[in-house]
Amino acid sequence: MGVFTYETEFSSAIPAPGLFKAFILDGDNLIPKIAPQAIKSTEIVEGDGGVGTIKKITFGEGSQYGYVKHKVDGIDKHNFTYSYSMIEGDALSDKIEKIAYETKLTASPDGGSIIKTTSHCHTKGGVEIKEEHVKAGKEKASSLFKLLETYLVANPNAYN
Repeated sequence: MGVFTYETEFSSAIPAPGLFKAFILDGDNLIPKIAPQAIKSTEIVEGDGGVGTIKKITFGEGSQYGYVKHKVDGIDKHNFTYSYSMIEGDALSDKIEKIAYETKLTASPDGGSIIKTTSHCHTKGGVEIKEEHVKAGKEKASSLFKLLETYLVANPNAYN
């Protein structure tokens, strides 16, 4: 098994506390409402929402994938960090065992926030991840994040 690691960084005008509440703590409810074409639904399969919880995410009709399952690995509401692993689903294919994600939100000098995500792709055998797959994943994440940010700018009191 190999591990391929890459980082993604976004900046936002939304302060870290509100963004963490919307994106991480309430994302399972909010994202299907504002981006049903991307994520149709999220349901808890096992657990109470905390560490160890397994969630099934069903993608929208326009997606090339049907579903994935995430396992919550860690959540720190005070330091705005969240980690989870994609452990099942057709997005993993036969070449990837799992993908572990670590997300950290920090305050930016302009009053907004910086969102850094580190992804660890655990491949099966000697499989190599192609740069175009990484780029496509980053573009999808960026599009979804921009929809979330647009919603929060239009609804400034929603997650204060």
